[in-house]
Amino acid sequence: MSEGIAPLSSTPSLYVVATPLGNLQDISPRAVAVLGSVAAVAAEDTRHSQRLLDAFGIRARLIALHEHNEQSAAGQVLRLLEEGGSVALISDAGTPAVSDPGARAVARVRAAGFPVVAVPGPCAAVAALSISGLGERGFRFVGFLPPKRAARRTAIEALRGDPDALVFYEAPHRVSECVEDLAGVLESGRRLLIARELTKLHEQSVVLPLEEAAAWLATDPNRVRGEFVLVLEGAPPGEGLDAEAERVLALLLAELPTKSAARLAADITGASKNALYARALELKAG
Repeated sequence: MSEGIAPLSSTPSLYVVATPLGNLQDISPRAVAVLGSVAAVAAEDTRHSQRLLDAFGIRARLIALHEHNEQSAAGQVLRLLEEGGSVALISDAGTPAVSDPGARAVARVRAAGFPVVAVPGPCAAVAALSISGLGERGFRFVGFLPPKRAARRTAIEALRGDPDALVFYEAPHRVSECVEDLAGVLESGRRLLIARELTKLHEQSVVLPLEEAAAWLATDPNRVRGEFVLVLEGAPPGEGLDAEAERVLALLLAELPTKSAARLAADITGASKNALYARALELKAG
C-alpha cells in the first residue's frame, strides 16, 4: 500500500479478497494489508486459510463460510458489519464467489446496504484463458459442469453453438469423464487447453485437439492429479445451424442490423442466438 493510504474505508464493508492459487508471491500488498486490518476473515476452510495468514504474519479472527453453512455464516458477517467492523471474504484459492462459496453472502451484504469492495488478484479461469490463445472472440465462464454423466452431456449440448471460448473447472476424479463427454457430444477439430495445478510446483498446460485429450490424460497418471481448468475453443461460425436457420438469418440480414437479425432469427427458429450472431458476422464480412 502507498504510504498514508489506509487499507480500509471508514465505512464498514465486506472486502472480497483474491488469494494465491498456489504461489504465495502472487498475493498483492493490498490484499495483505486488508487481511491484516479487518475485524474478521470469512474463509472457506479455516485451517487452510490459517496457513496463508501465518505465512504473512497476519493475526485475524477466522469465520468458516462454506457451501454447507453460507447462510448462517453470512448472518455472522452482517452482525460484525452492523457493529462497525469490516470483514474480508476469501476462498481456498483465487477469487471468491466465482464457482466457490460466497455469492450468497455477498448478495445478503448488498441487500443489507453495506458496501462490497473487490480486492482483485489471482483467478484460475482468467489465468488459464490468458495462456490458451483461444479467447480472441471472447469467452464464457461455465464453471463446473454437472457431476452426473447424463446431465453433463445435456449441459454440453446446450453449449454446442456458442462461438466464445468456454472455460470450465473440473475435479481430478472427473476430469477424464468430462473430457470424454466433451469429445463425445461436440464435433472434432476444436482445440482444448488442459491446465492443472496453475502456479504450483507441478503446473502443466497443453493445447491439443479435443478428440486427443482423453488419450493424453490417460498416458500418465500424474496428468489427472490436481486442480483443473479446461478452455475449449468456441464453435466455428455456422456450427449447429440447419438450412432453415441459415435461410431465415439471410432474409433478416437484408433488412435489419446484425444483432437484431440474429436475435429475431433465434426467436423464429429456436437456434442458438450466439451461433446465429457469429454466422451473421461471417456473412457480413463475406
